[in-house]
Amino acid sequence: MSYVYLDNAATTPLCAEAIAAMAPYMDVEGEHFGNANSLYTIGRNAFAELESARETVTRALHASRPDEIVFTSGATESDNAALVGLSLAQMEKRRLKGKLNPGRIVVSRLEHHAVLHVEPMLKALGFAVDFVGNDETGLVTPADLEAVLCEDTVLVSIMMANNEVGIVEPVAELAQVAHKAGALFHTDATQAAGKVPIDLKGMGVDAASFSAHKINGPKGVGVLYLKAGTPFMPYLVGGGQERGMRSGTQNVMGAAGAAAAFKRAAENVGVYQTRVAQLRDYAYERLCKLPGVSRMVEASAENPDGYLPNIVCVSVRGWESESLILRMDLAGYCVSGGSACSSNSLDPSHVLAAMGVDRKRALGMLRLSLSLETTQEDIDGAVEALGTIISK
Repeated sequence: MSYVYLDNAATTPLCAEAIAAMAPYMDVEGEHFGNANSLYTIGRNAFAELESARETVTRALHASRPDEIVFTSGATESDNAALVGLSLAQMEKRRLKGKLNPGRIVVSRLEHHAVLHVEPMLKALGFAVDFVGNDETGLVTPADLEAVLCEDTVLVSIMMANNEVGIVEPVAELAQVAHKAGALFHTDATQAAGKVPIDLKGMGVDAASFSAHKINGPKGVGVLYLKAGTPFMPYLVGGGQERGMRSGTQNVMGAAGAAAAFKRAAENVGVYQTRVAQLRDYAYERLCKLPGVSRMVEASAENPDGYLPNIVCVSVRGWESESLILRMDLAGYCVSGGSACSSNSLDPSHVLAAMGVDRKRALGMLRLSLSLETTQEDIDGAVEALGTIISK
């Protein structure tokens, strides 16, 4: 059975560019298997290839220099490392100044669990964790952030774009507010890469997290951007790889594939903002004509265009996400929902709860996430399939 894949916010298929970049490393008779930290020729070649990948990612993300790019195992590690590593470094700076209080960390309630679930660890280390408010669309404003900052705030982490409802936060403005209060600023930009322009220099953030598999690169490869001079205590220690920022023998093949994917994503961001955004709007128009289907979040007057071009998030009255996902699967369409399906939880999405969405409405969330390969025919077919399901 063939499937129409409409869950690109979860993962994406490998693009041809990433496959081509990784192919030499799968040649059993080739010379691309070397450890990038070895001194002999094969090792030096691997190191050169790793640094070439780093330079490509630097250009794609508009970082200032290649040594600001740290390769990781994915966005989860990047998020964990950023929150713990930046916080510990800030705590040490405060200790040297005679401040025994480790400090406070501010995050939003809309964050991915890779950020939210770091809270117990931070608290165990002595930090306090505060939550910044948001409006009913998920927007966090500079005023919202300013309201929770204090002289003890050492780090703020607010995602650039939300994976469920597609809200894009004003990261550059939020970073300015954090810096004015003397805090560092990290953003989880995993969902934003390739969908909206990424200019790390212009955004003014101190750290940012990315994942290759969200932009048609390989799974198990991520990027942690650390602005030059940003205090950071390594999360993984050992051999001192990645300039001591992330120990462990580097995945050169994965880095090569990731770099190709980041380059492709940066080159195609304009297409996402035009053609894919048009498909998104078309999908909303078609879906919301079905009985009981409504857009989960209406555009905010303060932020009318601040949504990812590929996220379609609706509520289906009288249905639960799990049932819809399974029935759509039987019809040949891969989509996702807001409930914690993997844990058999009947609780609604934490994102929707933070936005004040009614529990019953949140339980009926259905998300379609589009790609460059998505067609209008794919949308039409998905709408027809959903219409058939909810009419029974």
